[in-house]
Amino acid sequence: QVQLVESGGGLVQAGGSLRLSCTASGRAFRIYHLAWSRQAPGKEREFIAAISSRGDLTYYADSVKGRFTIARDNAKNTASLQMNNLKPDDTAVYYCAKTGSSDYINPRQYDDWGQGTQVTVSS
Repeated sequence: QVQLVESGGGLVQAGGSLRLSCTASGRAFRIYHLAWSRQAPGKEREFIAAISSRGDLTYYADSVKGRFTIARDNAKNTASLQMNNLKPDDTAVYYCAKTGSSDYINPRQYDDWGQGTQVTVSS
């Protein structure tokens, strides 16, 4: 059983950067596709980025494309979300999750989103 824990959130000014990490326990990390989502207060969860199990395919929502970069290191059982040029609208709790489905850009294929890490962007 692979479990994921997010970290790296914090408070940053608009225009700044943060790097979130998603650390996995378990030996099967490399077989799963991974994704990040976020949820702001009073809003629905937004699926923002995904990466294939081998790291050769990525997906980004339009809201983060060109500013965020998803990556993974299967040797270290970690994934990351590099967030640049942050905006106040990026304020949310950020979650990572995994899927064994080949449809890795479909948010419905993911479950068991973790506890999340808070990102707050001040204007």
